[in-house]
Amino acid sequence: MRFIVLLLAAVTLLGVWETARHRLTRRRIPLRIHVNGSRGKSSVTRLIAAGLQAGGIRTCAKTTGSAARFLHADGTETPVVRHGSPNIREQLAVFRQAAAEGAQALVLECMAVRPDLQRTCERDIVDSTLGVITNVRSDHLEVQGPRLEDVARSLSQTAPARATLFTAEDVFAGDLAEAARRRGSDCRVADPATVTPADLAPFRYVEFAENVALALDVCVAAGVDRRRALEGMWGVRPDVGALERLRVADPGGELVFANAFAANDPESTARIWRTLGLDAPGARSVVLFNNRADRMRRARDLAPLLGTSIRAGHYVLIGQGTSQLADMMRAVPRELVVDLGGAGAAEIWTRTSALCGPGATVVGIGNIGGIGMDVLALLREREVRP
Repeated sequence: MRFIVLLLAAVTLLGVWETARHRLTRRRIPLRIHVNGSRGKSSVTRLIAAGLQAGGIRTCAKTTGSAARFLHADGTETPVVRHGSPNIREQLAVFRQAAAEGAQALVLECMAVRPDLQRTCERDIVDSTLGVITNVRSDHLEVQGPRLEDVARSLSQTAPARATLFTAEDVFAGDLAEAARRRGSDCRVADPATVTPADLAPFRYVEFAENVALALDVCVAAGVDRRRALEGMWGVRPDVGALERLRVADPGGELVFANAFAANDPESTARIWRTLGLDAPGARSVVLFNNRADRMRRARDLAPLLGTSIRAGHYVLIGQGTSQLADMMRAVPRELVVDLGGAGAAEIWTRTSALCGPGATVVGIGNIGGIGMDVLALLREREVRP
């Protein structure tokens, strides 16, 4: 019994010590920006960090998306190494690393999905001086839903206290503003119309106006000149899940591969299809859908788009649970479905490219994890650079 009491006392003292140490570390970083939202978190995190650096603010950042990365104050980045499942406690180590590098600003992508853990991330770990919620979309509904109103309520758990919350959300902007008000903060809604096609042209990948507008608003609030911040963003290294077009060498001629694997909610996926111009008459396309057995809810959400909002010449299914996915695609004639579940990256691309005619675009959707990353790595090796 005495041993148990001593053990509990030791654990309690360790917790108190760790909390005190983190608060001291946090005070060393005066500008703390917490980025939450359904889509675009990794991209916006990188954009803000690049804009702050361009403005002369020594900045570190950490993304948690398709492949978690720590962005160092010197402009380099390294993978986040995990020994086990992701845990929000890793953010404590991120703070210590940023403080050790003398960071004046730290931009953190929220890594929590559950509403209670999002609240813990903001209130106990980050205590942000500027908050960001990119948007509200129908993703993670099993945890944050079932309604979009519930998703908005969940994401608002990271609204900062006595500060400013920035968002590019339109439909639920009022809900987010009310959550900010309850914490003594105001809310500013980014206007994508302030970002012109000329502002977007220099990006090396496909970036969206609302992401750039949101990041610019944050940088300006931090004291950085808007033009200087924008120029810094042009040189940003995109997240591995960012939307981009690759020109890929193929025996039948060059093909275009559009990496939309990370856009895993229906609204974002359909919007990317339109952005790529594949809804235009005469557009030639093949869908490459990477499915995961642990993401079947996502498959059920995306399947109704196939053959309706997303019309392609063929639909190639890869990954896991592909036969179940095929059964969900009720608007697609079965002769247009090619099931390559369990196949490797090389076989997948050989079979997929054989379905493409001249000028066709292959669009990867669904999930980037697992075989999606393997396919992307293979195509990067075969990319034809200008």
